[in-house]
Amino acid sequence: MPSDRDDRDAVTRAVRLAVDVGSVRVGVASSDPDGTLATPVATLARAAGKPASTAADVAAIAQEARERGADVVYVGLPRHLSGAEGSSAGLARAYAVALAHAVGPVQVRLVDERMSTVSAHQALQAAGRSGRRHRQVVDQAAAVVILQHALDTERSTGRRPGERVEVDPGRSATARRGVAGDGTTTVE
Repeated sequence: MPSDRDDRDAVTRAVRLAVDVGSVRVGVASSDPDGTLATPVATLARAAGKPASTAADVAAIAQEARERGADVVYVGLPRHLSGAEGSSAGLARAYAVALAHAVGPVQVRLVDERMSTVSAHQALQAAGRSGRRHRQVVDQAAAVVILQHALDTERSTGRRPGERVEVDPGRSATARRGVAGDGTTTVE
């Protein structure tokens, strides 16, 4: 049975962002509007001791999404190899909710990021970067891995991958500023 939900999962031509949430840093990657290639954007310091909804890193990602005209932000959801979620997954979920409030009405989706950091470390090491030198860019590289996997899934399925993050549209940052139009847009 077709529904609005199905339409919101359809892939449209637009930039996509991906975020690799770490305890100290956040990596950000972006795609081209056609969703062909993921490229690194930035590594942001996590705002320690601040609620995620008011943190400078969340605000910077929201600004990046606005400037690039992003249609969706993928947030990596760290899972154990078994598929179970641990404490890191809870932190990523909370971050995704804060981000959804900040970027609304842009979609935020949680996507499985198992092995993304490991893949990023391996790629950087293969490129000749020493362990010390790649610490500062590994979060960006992990965000690229997350985004490229999401782009590949979009191409193969024609749908946005991952779990939509749902928040009350009346509480999103853009809805509070009146940017969400008639107020019926739901940031998920």
